[in-house]
Amino acid sequence: MNSLAIDTLADPLAGDAANAPKSLMKGRQTRAAIVDAALGLASQSGIEGLSIGALAELTGMSKSGVFAHFGSREELQISVVREYHARFEEEIFRPALREPRGLPRLQAMFDRWLDRVSIEVDSGCIYISGAVEFDDRPGPVRDALVAMVQTWRAALERAIGAAVSEGHLHADTDVAQLLFEIHGLILALHHDARFLRHPGAHERARAGFERVVAHWAAS
Repeated sequence: MNSLAIDTLADPLAGDAANAPKSLMKGRQTRAAIVDAALGLASQSGIEGLSIGALAELTGMSKSGVFAHFGSREELQISVVREYHARFEEEIFRPALREPRGLPRLQAMFDRWLDRVSIEVDSGCIYISGAVEFDDRPGPVRDALVAMVQTWRAALERAIGAAVSEGHLHADTDVAQLLFEIHGLILALHHDARFLRHPGAHERARAGFERVVAHWAAS
């Protein structure tokens, strides 16, 4: 079960952490350090830029040492996708849950999404770069990317639906259309801010959100 699908989700490993052998804990820490380095590399060079050799050089480990933690380049790539999603969730989704259901929560999700984009103008977004790399390449990495993006879109869709049920948006709100337009604003922002380097792109994205929400807002 994906944690964006519900409001809270306990860590299934939390209860075992204290009893785990030291060697296992060290192995987890090493793997986490490799994934962290891999995420930084993927942000700059794309998921396809990841390799066991590149990570070995970056972390000062042997190729066999890095390989032992993942078993394949593909599993390394999938681990990076999952880590990106986990950080995305912690920075955007979970804090937004502290806001009241409905429009305040949807607003918080979008605002935090914009804040993350302001950072990713320099580092790059795994979801967007991954979509370009794997849009026509079926396989486990593409499946992992699609699953993570769909999970986030489902969370946004639920937030829009809650805004309707709370009476913040009209009962006849086209939820799918509003979701499409909100997601489209973020994609346009990445293009204008990262690729074209247009000033004021963030302000236009925020104004666009206010406009599409106002279109469906209940009086």
